[in-house]
Amino acid sequence: MTTVTTLHAASRDAFAAAAERLRAELDGVTGEELAGVGEDLGAVSRLLGRESSLRRSLADAASEPAHRESLVREVLGRKIGARALNVLATVVTARWSSPRELVEGVSRLSWEAMLISAERAGRLDTVEDELFRLGRIVASQPDLDQLLSDPAGSAAGKVTLVRQLLTDRSDPVTLALVEQLVSQPGGRTAVAGLEELAAAAAKRRERSVAHVRSATVLSDAQEERLAALLSRIYSRPVAVHTEVDPTLVGGLVIQVGDEIIDGSAAGRLAALRRQLAG
Repeated sequence: MTTVTTLHAASRDAFAAAAERLRAELDGVTGEELAGVGEDLGAVSRLLGRESSLRRSLADAASEPAHRESLVREVLGRKIGARALNVLATVVTARWSSPRELVEGVSRLSWEAMLISAERAGRLDTVEDELFRLGRIVASQPDLDQLLSDPAGSAAGKVTLVRQLLTDRSDPVTLALVEQLVSQPGGRTAVAGLEELAAAAAKRRERSVAHVRSATVLSDAQEERLAALLSRIYSRPVAVHTEVDPTLVGGLVIQVGDEIIDGSAAGRLAALRRQLAG
């Protein structure tokens, strides 16, 4: 499995400009029209992933930006909505480091539009939680992760499997995001992609995510106290995602970004053994 595409300097600038255009296009938009922008961008991302000649032409920095915009409007003008098309015009007239990074940029814009639609519908909390919990389910089953991550696997088959994993009560935005992820992983494993999506949802809410492993199930009140404590420590709102890990014996292991706070009995015993060995 290849690693996820990293945007280089030129592509980061191009993505920033396209993201700004996306926000402008979505200003005041709600409902089906808003959701449709994300769906259109996702469909274009998948198309570019399949059509190598088209993505090379749209990312060709040697051609005139006006020519690239004319090409994207000619090819896609009757297939997607005007707002998504305007965002793509900004995408293709910018300079990207590679065709692959242009496709990755369009995919991320699709995610952004879908998360904005969930946010404006007051469902972003639900989407974030569903993405996190699905990620934990997949992470606990390596064979399932491998199946969903296989770039040679049937996209339709993976989408069917995802629909079986998600309940009928799952948010439509969650389903759309996960279907896009498994259809076009962009070098991500399914677990990595789900973690990235959950983090993107949390970021939209201007929060950090604390991944908490606990020896026992935490009550709602305990989770709320822990979130409040971490928010004070990090001076910003922190979302708490918990999972039970009996191997910890007792206590918690908390990870916020690259920082790990090990307050588990197993962690203290391991530290004591290291001190005795030293």
